[in-house]
Amino acid sequence: MDIVGLYAAQPFWVWAGLAAAILAAEVVTGSGWLLWASASAAVTAAVVGLLDVDGPTTLLLFALLTIASTLLARRYLPRDVAAAPAGDINDNVGRLVGHRGSAVKRFAGGEGRVFIDGKEWAAELAEGESLEAGAHVEVVGVDGARLKVRRTA
Repeated sequence: MDIVGLYAAQPFWVWAGLAAAILAAEVVTGSGWLLWASASAAVTAAVVGLLDVDGPTTLLLFALLTIASTLLARRYLPRDVAAAPAGDINDNVGRLVGHRGSAVKRFAGGEGRVFIDGKEWAAELAEGESLEAGAHVEVVGVDGARLKVRRTA
């Protein structure tokens, strides 16, 4: 059976499979943009499963849903992590900005480890080269999983 015959026999499962494949690609890439195409394919699958819609109309529906949902997401959702609201529960490192802790060991060359919120983190000084063990610090930024800290009183 060719693809046209498969689609004619089971259009719902073709669209559901496409939605799953696009969602898998989104999980691998983590871009956030493929979610909308996946959701559009899932809605298209539901429409095809409930209504008797021909192939070209179904493709047009999928295309319009994908375009509309992507444009709406681009308009109403943050474009980058920096624009995301503060306190994002999924950003366990970024939420530490402003938190205070202490140096675990003496910093040498501007790098060391700090203890903040019950965890030990790799850190670098935002200014200065050294910091003694036990010194109080505040997180002023994040670079990947490394915290940027400054000495506090």
